[in-house]
Amino acid sequence: MSLQKYNQKRDFKQTSEPKSGKNKGKEHIFVVQRHHATRLHYDFRLEMDGVLKSWAVPKGPSLNPEDKRLAMEVEDHPYDYKDFEGEIPPGNYGAGYVYVWDKGTYELLHENGKSFDASALKEWKSGNLKVVLHGKKLKGEFALVKMKGREENAWLMIKHRDKYAVDEAYDSEEHTPKRIIEKLKGPSNNKVAEAKGRKAPAKKAPAKKAAAKKATPKKKAATAKKATPRAKKSASATKTKTAAKKETERTSAIKGFYKPMLATLVDAPFDREGWIFETKWDGYRAIASVKNGKAELYSRNKLSFNEAYAPIVEAVENIPHNVVLDGEIVILGTNKRSDFQALQNYRSTGKGKLIYEVFDLLHLDGHKLEDLPLLERKILLEEIVKQLNDPRVQYSGHVKDKGVQLFEKAAKAGWEGIIAKNGESNYAGGVRTLNWLKMKVLNRQEAVICGYTEPRGARKNIGALLLGVYEGKKLQYIGLCGGGFNDAGLKSLYKTLQEYRRDTSPFEEKIKTNMPVTWLEPKLVCEVKFSEWTQGGILRQPIFIALREDKPATAVKREVAKHITGAGKPPAAAKKAAMKKSEATMQNPSEVEKDRVLKLNKQDVQLTNQQKFYWPKEKITKGQLIDYYLSVADYILPHLKDRALSLHRYPNGIAGTSFYQKDLDLDQVPGWLRTTPVHSESTNKVIDYLVCNNEATLAYMVNLGCIEINPWLSRIRKPDYPDYVVIDLDPEDIAFTSVVETAQTIRKILEAHDIVSYCKTSGASGLHIYIPTGGKYPYETCRLFAEYIAQEANEQLPEMTSIIRAKAKRKKKVYIDFLQNAWGQTIASPYSARPQPGAPVATPLHWKEVNAKLNVKDYHIGNTLKRLEKQGDLWENILKEKNDLKTILKTVAQ
Repeated sequence: MSLQKYNQKRDFKQTSEPKSGKNKGKEHIFVVQRHHATRLHYDFRLEMDGVLKSWAVPKGPSLNPEDKRLAMEVEDHPYDYKDFEGEIPPGNYGAGYVYVWDKGTYELLHENGKSFDASALKEWKSGNLKVVLHGKKLKGEFALVKMKGREENAWLMIKHRDKYAVDEAYDSEEHTPKRIIEKLKGPSNNKVAEAKGRKAPAKKAPAKKAAAKKATPKKKAATAKKATPRAKKSASATKTKTAAKKETERTSAIKGFYKPMLATLVDAPFDREGWIFETKWDGYRAIASVKNGKAELYSRNKLSFNEAYAPIVEAVENIPHNVVLDGEIVILGTNKRSDFQALQNYRSTGKGKLIYEVFDLLHLDGHKLEDLPLLERKILLEEIVKQLNDPRVQYSGHVKDKGVQLFEKAAKAGWEGIIAKNGESNYAGGVRTLNWLKMKVLNRQEAVICGYTEPRGARKNIGALLLGVYEGKKLQYIGLCGGGFNDAGLKSLYKTLQEYRRDTSPFEEKIKTNMPVTWLEPKLVCEVKFSEWTQGGILRQPIFIALREDKPATAVKREVAKHITGAGKPPAAAKKAAMKKSEATMQNPSEVEKDRVLKLNKQDVQLTNQQKFYWPKEKITKGQLIDYYLSVADYILPHLKDRALSLHRYPNGIAGTSFYQKDLDLDQVPGWLRTTPVHSESTNKVIDYLVCNNEATLAYMVNLGCIEINPWLSRIRKPDYPDYVVIDLDPEDIAFTSVVETAQTIRKILEAHDIVSYCKTSGASGLHIYIPTGGKYPYETCRLFAEYIAQEANEQLPEMTSIIRAKAKRKKKVYIDFLQNAWGQTIASPYSARPQPGAPVATPLHWKEVNAKLNVKDYHIGNTLKRLEKQGDLWENILKEKNDLKTILKTVAQ
């Protein structure tokens, strides 16, 4: 393995860190080093193929399985680094003190027959590394799981629940010798500060240095000559520091401006599986961009908050990562309720405890996170906030699935409302999306201040504000607001408004008022609460809350709550409608529109060329195929969820050419699609596979021409461990009754070992037998198991079966294919249509249906719906089955 990055970052003339090293024993080591650099963290290292694979764990490892420790992968280190302790000098990369906190040996939790290093590297590349540690502090099973997304170096380190696991809070510092902690409370802090380029506390200059200030030019020159070696060393340190800085800059990709993702107002709270529900904070929305210890805090219209809310800037600058955070600046009052008026007054009074409630993470150490699912972004965010440990920055938590209950709590506590978010959604900056929804306890509306009336009676300065909103580029009048002011507030607002005075009305229509009006340039935005909208579009009983300096006037639109029925999942009525439509269009293809847009999972899915014939002979169109898939979505999606998909595309139907596509161009596909990066050993490239977890993705995929749906046998969280063994029975010029007999023979062989199996039509000419494993065995083990079963069946039926792959050698026989059980192989999903005459469907069967009367052509997209309505999914519990293959595996081994 290469140590190029490690060597580039270090000047070995200055640091005593080792350059190389080699293991002379058979056991593989691990080491945890406590690294007190600019920020305290722990480095976790595993020996693998001659080097130490390394992760920086900010909070240190934990023996509590509930802790998901953030682990950032860093460059490989040489083997001899396992023993390194001591000071890395100031000015060098990683300057600070290193202490060996724990060390021992490790083994892989699952052996797969290859060499140790090959097995370990394969798990590392897959992003799912499971080890057993034998240390003094760390013992037992641990998992290192890579977070999904594009080129991320963010992992999670998790303790498995075993006899070494603990349930109480675990702090690595409590297991560090006091002498080490005390050692770093003194002079090292200055060295660390110097290493980062910050000034250490000032010290009085010694007498000699003071005298040097008065030295003559000649003396200065002489001194300079003597100082040459030191100057050279200083220059070398500067060069190393500059190289480290360039490395940081090269990996950083923080944009200059991030537009916040926006939420859509809806009319009622709801409960929904897969969604999370958060507090709706009443403050200023703010993006915090932190790069190399310097922060920019700004509003959604790029207004800087650095000066106004300097305590928040100071807090986030202590985050030991380059990050971009999304959150809300608030001041909390009673019952932990955000007080917007107190926040308004903060600028003038300085009173109130500022808090930055953060709820999203867009960037982390050079890696874009916007395409990660929301829940995974929040896991990383929570770890970063815990690591910062500053009361001025708080993680905005959430509840899962239960929105109605949180809304009721919000109403009792006097909150502004709640936010609902799709847990699998990506971050769509600048977009008001239906993946984020807001529900308000009280009606509130932003409005543009367009003028004010003269006061009446004892009132001074302002009578009422004339308010408007934009509809397109036109200002629309929405009413007068005279409530919510006190004398001081009126005086302050009156003073602010004077610089915006104008002679004419900014409205095109004539506005009638009872008092004279002073018109204003439509630049200032305020927020009001109100009882309801009138039929004429006017605010009823509006009450002024505050000015909104963080929002541009042109962005202010009328917010009318949308009514929702599903929030991410089509309701049962919609599903039934899709089924009826599918049945109708099967009878009359002309009912399918040429192009259409479907709203699925709150996404607009563009469907094109719907009347194109995919089965010309049967006159079945592309639109009919999409309708079929949507009608069976509830049944097929559980078999696709969290699996990489290989796309077999037939853009011109079964009569045209087809091609396979695995790698998606992420710059060309919709941002809401979920993908998973998989490292290909054959090409040494990362392939972005599509993952289909919802109806929107299903429709998008079929619209690409994917007649059949081909998922992996394993899920993306355990890519090396398939959920079932598959045996494919493929007849070659032999009666289908022989396929049935072969299937029943295999079933009896399995039942003799108490193994449960499932059968379905292939949708082509054969049958597929699935044997659930519970994801307990790696692919190689599953292939050996399938090969054994195939050999047993072949021995019992030698005249009608073959296990030889070459077609020429299996004529007039049933080929028992066990080679599908390999990493990256796919097979047609249950309920997948197939590109064969008659539009057949790969259909799950009762074993009693696997008899002499079985005809695979009897199962097609025209009748599968009725079968499902009557019988449901026969494979509903397949993933709950966990066959024990050990008995047969022992036989294979013997």
